[in-house]
Amino acid sequence: MDADPHEVALWVLLKRACSANRTTRLSAVQELAQNHHWHDYQYQTAAQAIDQRTALGLARTSQVDQRFFLSPPVLPWVEDRLSVEDGLRQLLASLPQSEVDQCVQYFTSLALRESTQSLAAQRGGLWCFGGNGLPYAQSLTSVPSEKVESFCLQALVQHSKSHCNHIVANGGLQLLQRVYQLRRDSPKIQRNIVRIIGNLALNDSVHQAIVQSGWVPVLAEMMQSPHIIQASHAARALANLDRDTVKEKYQDGVYVLHPQCRTSQPIKADVLFVHGLLGAAFKTWRQKDCDPTEEEKAAGASEDYTECWPKSWLAADCPNLRVLSVEYDTHLSDWRAKCPVENQRMSLAYRSRELLKKLKSAGVGDRPVVWVSHSMGGLLVKKMLLDASRDPDMRELMKNTKGVMFYSVPHHGTFMAEYSVNVRYLLFPSVEVRELCRDSPALEFNVLSFAETMPTTIGPMIKILVVPTQSADLGIGDLVQVDVDHLNICKPEKKDSFLYKRSLQFIQDALKGYTSH
Repeated sequence: MDADPHEVALWVLLKRACSANRTTRLSAVQELAQNHHWHDYQYQTAAQAIDQRTALGLARTSQVDQRFFLSPPVLPWVEDRLSVEDGLRQLLASLPQSEVDQCVQYFTSLALRESTQSLAAQRGGLWCFGGNGLPYAQSLTSVPSEKVESFCLQALVQHSKSHCNHIVANGGLQLLQRVYQLRRDSPKIQRNIVRIIGNLALNDSVHQAIVQSGWVPVLAEMMQSPHIIQASHAARALANLDRDTVKEKYQDGVYVLHPQCRTSQPIKADVLFVHGLLGAAFKTWRQKDCDPTEEEKAAGASEDYTECWPKSWLAADCPNLRVLSVEYDTHLSDWRAKCPVENQRMSLAYRSRELLKKLKSAGVGDRPVVWVSHSMGGLLVKKMLLDASRDPDMRELMKNTKGVMFYSVPHHGTFMAEYSVNVRYLLFPSVEVRELCRDSPALEFNVLSFAETMPTTIGPMIKILVVPTQSADLGIGDLVQVDVDHLNICKPEKKDSFLYKRSLQFIQDALKGYTSH
């Protein structure tokens, strides 16, 4: 009778969160997270009492209080970073090398070679790095251990797609936790680690091991990062872990920009963003870079800048859309060294096959979808639609494609292709891709093309129109010329700019009946 009502409410919610009834437990998790009157000791009680499913639900709730989570397990003390590097090297060396992708073999051998050079340098002499074609030597005092760790992590990213159980069995989760904590000063290293965790989380059999090794609080904290890239990597990993509300699986390189948290808002359609050559899932879609005037600075205009307009603007204007962005590596890694089979991987045919598999896993095609593409990404979208039209398993994707938006896509090639064999390979699409829409009456959807009219500055001396209007004109749908260059054609200057408003209008028209609030 003397019990604190809040105390009683807490225990009732904790019990309901474990209910066999899914609706009951989802409601309890939401209520737990939304009540902000708990005392510190009550948060501690909840952190010790909640089960794995509840912890994941809380982690995927917007602005959840971090006190709901136990701190990651304390790891044994190590004297220096060298033993961490050695741990990464040993983990890599323990993973299977036979019957794996040639690129995985290549990345692994390069990472082991560079980490061995670093270890040798610690014992004396100069450290020489020549693996990426930029040889240089540095003295003992400045061995770039972060670079070596990055190499090892890049190799582990590749292994995590096929050797999940080996990584977990060989202590990889704990080792990665240690590197993550040691590298608080390196967002890039932390992102690669969380990318690995997101790949491991595709396997339900290791979910318990991931939770027990302390990754839920780490991911919950990263998900609240103001930096969109950090938050999106964490959101992907948590979505792959949350089997209670997420049926889709997000493969490496597929990111949900909205909704990143659990939501009661029904998702009625998808908008999928595909970047171009040398682009990326986030940076391609940032707001146009511009220097604000002194008056704008005083008014706080720069604070409104968005790293990713599909996440910040489109999600707000169309909250019941799922907004996805995909990433495919132009060089497969951050290393300048190239994988021996990279040329094959750079083909539109290879990328189309790979992305279609990933998108099917993410549930793309189950509901109406609009494709948004920049530059070479548009050729890839056309190739995927062509491949999907010929695949009986992809009929739903074709049926549900309601629109395609092209930002400066070289439908008919570009003279830029003369500068590089690789670029020529990519930017001169096959006839079947060039003629996709004209010769395929079955592909019935809305089309909008934007064309650049300003030259792009390339290096200190060259200014060229990368994709002339005649190449950007598919011959179907509307063609809109915009006074921007190739890089900024997909980067609206502000939310009320013509470029964004016309893009939004196209998406809403193509998905009429699906985008209302």
